[in-house]
Amino acid sequence: MFARSTTVHGRTESIAAGIQYVHNDVMPMVRGIDGCVGLSMLVDDDSGTCIVTSAWRTGEAMRTSERQIRLTRDHTAEILEGDTQVDEWEISVLHRDHAAGEGACVRCTWFRVPEGHFDRGIDIYRVGLLPEIDDMDGFGSASLFTDREAGIAVSSVTFDSRAAMARTRGQADSLRGAAAKQAGLEVLDIGEFELVLAHLRVPEMA
Repeated sequence: MFARSTTVHGRTESIAAGIQYVHNDVMPMVRGIDGCVGLSMLVDDDSGTCIVTSAWRTGEAMRTSERQIRLTRDHTAEILEGDTQVDEWEISVLHRDHAAGEGACVRCTWFRVPEGHFDRGIDIYRVGLLPEIDDMDGFGSASLFTDREAGIAVSSVTFDSRAAMARTRGQADSLRGAAAKQAGLEVLDIGEFELVLAHLRVPEMA
């Protein structure tokens, strides 16, 4: 399974219009493309950052969709009044306790992974971290996306509410630090987002 994420650092006052466009226009179009298994959208109202992610059954389906998606991606950036960053990932791990409901939030952590450390890092995430994450207050789902060529990985953990996400920050800090040390990873960034569209239908991959 594969995923493409488009990150837009836009203007906070444009976010509502961006959400509406992605919901009404982008999502139906993307979900109608052969090989697509859904779409999600994360929003940080404070920074204006929006991340739209589409998931695909194969890398070929993801690459083939690029031409169809490009125009809507550019228009999304125009509405949000920001520049885009596009990343393509392999979905290495996905575990879902239950589907996200209204008010769900997501904590994302980006890592730099040294060459030759990806397999070890994935194993540590799957075997060492997932059981701990699964026990967190308000846990909904967790995923690990990897880009071996770029040497980057991103973990996303969904919680039932912003309050639940806030309550787990200390626990997440401890797990993150231990895993980074064990796997030789560098933490690049951490972001907390509202999950405004939750329509990824990726099967269990834990």
